[in-house]
Amino acid sequence: MNMSTHIITPGPYRATKLWNEVTRLFRAGMPLRKHRQNFRHHASCFTASAAVEWLHQLLQSNSNFGPDVTRQQTVQLLKKFLKNHVIEDVKGRWGTEDLEDNNVLYRFPSASPLKPIPCPAPLSGPSSIRKRSSFRDKDGFFKFRSVKKQEKETQENMDPALQTQQEGASQASEEQQQQLQRRELTVGDELEIWRDITLTHLLRILGVPSLSEVLDQRCLNPQNIVHNMTKVNKHGVVTLDDKTNDLPHWVLSAMKSLANWPKYDSEQPSYPGFERDVFKTVSDYFYSLPQPLLTYELYELFINVLGVLQPQCERVAVEALQLCTLLLPPASRRKLQLLMRMMSRISQNVDMPRLHPAIGTRTLMVHTFSSCILSSAEECDLDELLATRLVSFLMDHQQSILSVPEYLLSAIGDHIQYLRTTQVPIDTGPHADRDDLVSVPVPMYAFCKQISGAEFEQQKLESSQKAMEELLEILLTDQNINEKDRRKKLKQFQKQYPDIYGRRFPSSDRANKADGKPKIKPPLLSVRKTKAFSIRS
Repeated sequence: MNMSTHIITPGPYRATKLWNEVTRLFRAGMPLRKHRQNFRHHASCFTASAAVEWLHQLLQSNSNFGPDVTRQQTVQLLKKFLKNHVIEDVKGRWGTEDLEDNNVLYRFPSASPLKPIPCPAPLSGPSSIRKRSSFRDKDGFFKFRSVKKQEKETQENMDPALQTQQEGASQASEEQQQQLQRRELTVGDELEIWRDITLTHLLRILGVPSLSEVLDQRCLNPQNIVHNMTKVNKHGVVTLDDKTNDLPHWVLSAMKSLANWPKYDSEQPSYPGFERDVFKTVSDYFYSLPQPLLTYELYELFINVLGVLQPQCERVAVEALQLCTLLLPPASRRKLQLLMRMMSRISQNVDMPRLHPAIGTRTLMVHTFSSCILSSAEECDLDELLATRLVSFLMDHQQSILSVPEYLLSAIGDHIQYLRTTQVPIDTGPHADRDDLVSVPVPMYAFCKQISGAEFEQQKLESSQKAMEELLEILLTDQNINEKDRRKKLKQFQKQYPDIYGRRFPSSDRANKADGKPKIKPPLLSVRKTKAFSIRS
């Protein structure tokens, strides 16, 4: 199904833009023909089943949604199309979700069904929102005094009394400036550093100039970033100071039982369907939470990171989601980590009995918990499809996405240490020059660069070949391998990787090609013919 699609760029109301894009493609590409029903002919219409089939293929081939979209989800989207008058039945009725996967006839209305894009709310005036003071706004905080003192200029023809008064004022000003420059970092300053560096990395990874349209920084708590990166257990899971927000013990026990099935508890009940009851218990708990794990406040941010969930941008998407999930409240991040680990293990467990008679285990995991992980505060017609795409990617890369990025932790620590060091004099002795401050270069940070799919495959091939070359050298130089095993392993390596072996031993490769005739090995035993013994002499 080749249809031109518009690139939905990151920005506010991305879900509405995607709705309009799917609507446009559906109206432009859905085949229409004449149908007969109840002894009447209806022109330019289609059956519900035909619409489900065509739209299902469209959604699966669309990079914004992906192959995890199910036929039932397509039916749900068509129900919303009928409710919003994207389609109507052949009698002109619409406004309900009374649509099933059958042969009932529908058609497109003549009016445009596209949704209007809301205008962004104007920013409030400075009087209504008090701007929080920042250490970056304070004059002189990043201004360091020169190492070399400037000589005082003497002015002639000046009243000595006036000169003394000006010198006193100048000295007081210098002392005040020195105190300002020597101000130590406060807790608030350090929290702003954690927030600003994290968002700066996210901006560069996504390649956008600003996040203001998809993230309200007033709702962003930098303490969440600090907690999520510093208070983790040996498995990388967030630990909570306040246990009242943690998973209840019975839910955690049920999740462990499913994640380690059937090795978790040898005394588990053996009645048929026990694992389904446990799974329902876990899903009911997550459905009962007051808001999704990715929170309503960060909905627009995560929806826009759907824009890089492409095969050629896989590493960019992983790094972007790694930073986005650091913005979550610690309790939400912990629940997300434990849930994604359980989902991933259940999906990969071949010993797990089927949890649904008609749906595969992986599909069941994604569609059961999608709305518990991502949804908007206001009802959005594409919530389920967008959440399915994101949750599927999260489950496949949960170990990388939900880990602490060490490069970011190091960058923040180095920057805070740098700002602390610049406030300390080089020598604190009695003869030290109090104006000489430590000069430390500002740390530079490297960021990931997005590459094409072809470049990624080339780098993967080169890395693989380099690893094989290193393995060959180990086989040749390892003194712990006896000669018999070495020859055997080298022969196996030559058979499996002839190109790499040929580059390492080009002379032997040419010799084998030049010698066209097979070598005839001598017989193992040489039997000599003797004359038969005779009684005659």
